[in-house]
Amino acid sequence: MEIKIDKSKWKKVRLGQVATEYSKRVNNPSESGLERFIGNSNIGQWDFRIKSWESTSSVTSAMKLFEPNDYLLVRRSLYASDFRERAPRAHFAGVCSGDILTIRENPDYIADGFLICILNSPSLWKYVVANASGSITRRIKWKDLANYEFFLPPIEQQLELAKLLWSLDEVIEKEFEVLNNVTTLRDINREKLYTYGIQALSTESAIETKAGKSGLIRKDFKEIKFFDCVEIKSGQVDPTDEEYSSLFQIGSERIDANTGKINTYKSAKELNITSGNYLFSEHDIIYSKIRPYFKKVAIPDFAGLCSADIYPLKLKSESILKEYLFYFMLTEKFTRKLLRFQNRTGMPKVNREELSSMFIPYPDDVNEQRQIVSILKEIDNSLDSVNQKIDSSKSMQKSIINKVF
Repeated sequence: MEIKIDKSKWKKVRLGQVATEYSKRVNNPSESGLERFIGNSNIGQWDFRIKSWESTSSVTSAMKLFEPNDYLLVRRSLYASDFRERAPRAHFAGVCSGDILTIRENPDYIADGFLICILNSPSLWKYVVANASGSITRRIKWKDLANYEFFLPPIEQQLELAKLLWSLDEVIEKEFEVLNNVTTLRDINREKLYTYGIQALSTESAIETKAGKSGLIRKDFKEIKFFDCVEIKSGQVDPTDEEYSSLFQIGSERIDANTGKINTYKSAKELNITSGNYLFSEHDIIYSKIRPYFKKVAIPDFAGLCSADIYPLKLKSESILKEYLFYFMLTEKFTRKLLRFQNRTGMPKVNREELSSMFIPYPDDVNEQRQIVSILKEIDNSLDSVNQKIDSSKSMQKSIINKVF
């Protein structure tokens, strides 16, 4: 998108001139009448709006009030200088963490909605990194952020730019609605297909079922024990060995929950990994044993190393297709029982004993397994397409802001 802007009438200002911090304490959030609590984890990078929140019912300590049209800037780094660009505008009232600055536009200087450009500009976040205090975890104070200087356009240009960026955000919001609908369809079909098989999508008549060890399943479905289906690959390797140092290293945080996608990764040498690594191949399934990541399971398309918080699983049964097992491990049917174990043991990791009690339901006809996999892959492809549209729209937003500031 080509943008030509006349900057001859822009004036240098400080952030503290065009915006103010609104910091009001709420002592008992659960009794405040406000329903939504926003923590740092509820705010995503480059978000214009807040898309997730928690209930205030479980918040016992004092928090900060925010109101509609306030901006919530996360002032605490994830680690070191990694702050990310996190400063959306609220469209509802609630309470937020003390590690979030609540900021309001000054209408005498700035057009409604234009502050989103400034708070998402790369130069502002460079300033944040340079002026934050602390060592491992760093924070920016409002009194320091208020001194950030930039050139402010005349009000007419502010209105035009704000309208353009928020129009793009409306497009993104509609794309997110589509994404949520397709995600719901995916989740429903996962459960249906592993309960009733392909018949669930082809007939409205009753399907005979039985109570299996994996839950309710179609009457002619078989079940196989988890460890009759796969085995955990054993044997650590030295990642500093020349044979392995160039291989990609995968940890639980690199696996995207619910999708089975592996996010960005580096080699063991780049990450300076020296121990605790297991080999996996493109023929395996990798599964996070960390409890908060129940649905972190993936089929890698490369050979690599995984950290000790991941089980590399090798298929050993000819009765089950690898992709069929992979999709089953993403279902609520699979994770529900593991959640019950969590309540009983309170242990931080899924252990072998717990996995040994799991059963995999399956149709004896491998062609039906292929059909189930094909349907779920098609839905995943639709999700990928929507996500690409969202990424494209967000990239356009960022491009505009980068050119303006």
